[in-house]
Amino acid sequence: MMVREQLEYLGLTVAANALDGYAQQAARENWGPTEFLGALMREEQTARRERAILARMQFAHLPYRKTLDQFDFAAQPGVDERRVRELATLRFLANGDNVLLLGPPGVGKTHLAIGLAIAVIAAGHTAYFITAAELLARLGRAAAERRLDQRWRFYTRPDLLVIDELGYGHFDRAEAHLLFQLISRRYEKGSTIVTSNRSYSEWGELLGDPVLATAILDRLLHHSETLTIRGDSYRLREKRRAGLLSSSPEEHARATKNG
Repeated sequence: MMVREQLEYLGLTVAANALDGYAQQAARENWGPTEFLGALMREEQTARRERAILARMQFAHLPYRKTLDQFDFAAQPGVDERRVRELATLRFLANGDNVLLLGPPGVGKTHLAIGLAIAVIAAGHTAYFITAAELLARLGRAAAERRLDQRWRFYTRPDLLVIDELGYGHFDRAEAHLLFQLISRRYEKGSTIVTSNRSYSEWGELLGDPVLATAILDRLLHHSETLTIRGDSYRLREKRRAGLLSSSPEEHARATKNG
């Protein structure tokens, strides 16, 4: 059996396709056998790593792909870049800690959550993104169809679960209880990122049950990092710059005071 056929038989198809090219390069540059074999194996390893990352990215269900390096920290001074860079080391993931990103709409919470998820995926871990509304709707349907065990396995499996936009709608007690069960099942087993436009004091009203809200927060905050972001919405700021919106109330007050 020829070397190419042996490589293909072993499933090393990338190395098999690269064999002739590296053989020619090895002859030109007088490579030894170890150097030649190492080059072939690196080619195969790189291709496999890229395929694995692609598969994890597809599984993650991200609404868009933006890395932390694409986040404009200068345009959003309400974000503590030092703390974000610390999170990007993924020590929080190794410890099973949670991350909570709080702030008004449009300040970059979702971008930061996605950027951290992409960093997690690039490091060889799994992540899954879902909005709070979609998550609780899916869990509600699963409960009605008596297949919650399947859903619990799905949502507890990823190393990182991102729950986005908790706070853009109120939930009933049954939905709050499902959220509590999920957070409890992931507690100290996997990291969860939650983005919300509501302060913790508002979660009782949001979830329709202050006791359940306290229990959820107790588990989320036990091992966690909270980033509270203050500032204007990116989208509204751009519209004001384009003259499509008048100044914000805060800007108007400052202008009146200084005028």
